[in-house]
Amino acid sequence: MSSPESDDLVGFISSMGADRALRVEESLGEGYVRLRVAEAERRQAKHDIRCVEDAVIEMLRNARDAGARHIYVATTRDGELRTTTVLDDGWGIPKDMQDRIFEARVTSKLDSIHMDRWGIHGRGMALFSIKENSVSAEVVSSSPGKGSSIRIITDATTLSERADQSTWPHVAQDEEGNLVCQRGPHNIVRTCCEFALEERGACEVYLGSPAEIVATAHARVRRSSDASELLFSDTLESLPILERLSAAADASDLREQAALLGLEMSERTAHRIVSGQIRPLRSVLSTIMRSGDTSSKQPHEIDLLRDRRSLRVSKPDLEEFSRVMERSFDLLAERYYLSLSSAPKVSVGRGRITVTFDLEESD
Repeated sequence: MSSPESDDLVGFISSMGADRALRVEESLGEGYVRLRVAEAERRQAKHDIRCVEDAVIEMLRNARDAGARHIYVATTRDGELRTTTVLDDGWGIPKDMQDRIFEARVTSKLDSIHMDRWGIHGRGMALFSIKENSVSAEVVSSSPGKGSSIRIITDATTLSERADQSTWPHVAQDEEGNLVCQRGPHNIVRTCCEFALEERGACEVYLGSPAEIVATAHARVRRSSDASELLFSDTLESLPILERLSAAADASDLREQAALLGLEMSERTAHRIVSGQIRPLRSVLSTIMRSGDTSSKQPHEIDLLRDRRSLRVSKPDLEEFSRVMERSFDLLAERYYLSLSSAPKVSVGRGRITVTFDLEESD
């Protein structure tokens, strides 16, 4: 008669044998085996994504290859868990494919692949690799022609990330005259900056917290959308996903729509967005171009205190005045559908103070 302990041991050995059978196609002797295709793919996927920054660049490339012109990256960390949601205005994903795109070798690029500085994209392995290295990965919302929202949750104890996730890089020209990111950690910020530089003119990238991303999409899409389309849509689900934020009736509705896109926030935060207390983000490219001089090979901070002959204004006062001017610019922005590419530049000269507003080019 067997004991409970011996039964447990037999069960453990049996399960080990079953696990081996799932992973091994053929035993070749001398300790060598031929792996099953699925196991080889899983191991390759683990190798493809070694840090959170790798996952972010793959999601950016995926949005670009889906025809996105605007990509919004919302990321936040709570303890060891990081939630990253990428929204775009690309082609979108049919309902019946939203789970299958995370399977190995599933791709929409049968007759084309994209070669860029990060290698080949289009093998159908990027999202599979992300899922294999994440706590969870899902399409939160998408449909053909209406864009996508994809959310991943990663654990810093199993998928590493840079300790400094707040420092922005500087932009300079290399010896060949190409714009490159210099200095600073290779964090999520730098990943988005390098992608934005590489794809400038093709798509814009915005990076921030979920609340900042909602505020940005809410303001930008509201200005550019056809108001009649927003007013007379039968349901918000009939709109492109980013336009649903603009169509929200009030703060409570905005919070609900944001949650349906994978962007969680409190109703108080939604009220702050609606009232304009949370400002829209500048694009990643606009942000890094502000702080570097692309005409020289070494980046430097913009000097707001050019004139030293007469009037002297402290840098904090000039920066505060710049923010006041930016808020005042909203009058023109709302009436003429304008957006600033950078903060207003304030210069002090002999007998004058000059404010310059640089505008983003229209799509």
